[in-house]
Amino acid sequence: MKIDDIVIVMSRKRYMMDMGAGNLARRFKCNREDIYKAKAIIRGQKIVEAKRAPKILLLDIETAPLKAFVWRLWKQDIYIDQIISEWFMISWAAKWLYSDKIMGEVLTPEEIKREDDKSIVTSLWYLLDEADIVIAHNGDSFDVPKLKTRFLFHELPPPSFYQTIDTKKVAYKEFGFSSNKLDFIARFLGIGEKMDTNMDLWVKCLEGDGESLWYMLHYNKHDVEILEQVYLKLRPYIKNHPNYNLYIDSEERVCPTCGGTHLTHVGYYYYTPTGKYKDFRCEDCGALARERKTVLENKKNILVSNGR
Repeated sequence: MKIDDIVIVMSRKRYMMDMGAGNLARRFKCNREDIYKAKAIIRGQKIVEAKRAPKILLLDIETAPLKAFVWRLWKQDIYIDQIISEWFMISWAAKWLYSDKIMGEVLTPEEIKREDDKSIVTSLWYLLDEADIVIAHNGDSFDVPKLKTRFLFHELPPPSFYQTIDTKKVAYKEFGFSSNKLDFIARFLGIGEKMDTNMDLWVKCLEGDGESLWYMLHYNKHDVEILEQVYLKLRPYIKNHPNYNLYIDSEERVCPTCGGTHLTHVGYYYYTPTGKYKDFRCEDCGALARERKTVLENKKNILVSNGR
């Protein structure tokens, strides 16, 4: 069946959007990539209709360890010829901000024995291609570069442009947590904690144990659930948060951090060497914002320090 025909059917039967790609591919007698494309088209249509806010994707991936021959347990340089097998992706989990549904995929026992992650990498590529903003803990150093590496390996082009928010970077720059790990921050804020894992889980997954792979996916999804709550707690303090005003098609003043419309001038001002600006607090998320136009626009004779 052609993708256009699949889109027509799935647009009429919206419950199919929540069905797995494998089941839908068998139903429509096509491959998984056609299903991913059809879902992306349908979501895109919905976006245009809604003149929507930015699509914010929370993301976490789990990867297989690199296997290598080594002689020591500590301070060991590993050369290329010592590598037994490369790392690859075992599972991914993601959710759209505020959505009740946590998406995710994990390799089948057959795929992991072949170290073949093309199917789950491709499905995640389509999600990233939809996203305007991607949030991950340590994402700028781990998740995003790892994903790009697998995209390159499987000859996938770069997904559409998106901005990133790394909650680990936010924790490091803005706070003084004793640890910047997601689990510690979640416990500190009373949100919850990660599920228990150990190296034995990864070993069993690599052996193709179905129960371990199922657990890995749920562990992965739970991390995303915690990540969303941590992000929302940290959000008012993110100084370089992508600006909602650039995405929302509205003349109404909105909070640049969350898109909320309940903004109150708190009676204070933000000062720069040459300007004075009204500041506002968002009653929805608590973040502070300021106007772009200075209240001193008619004052032309302002002197500034020469910096010496």
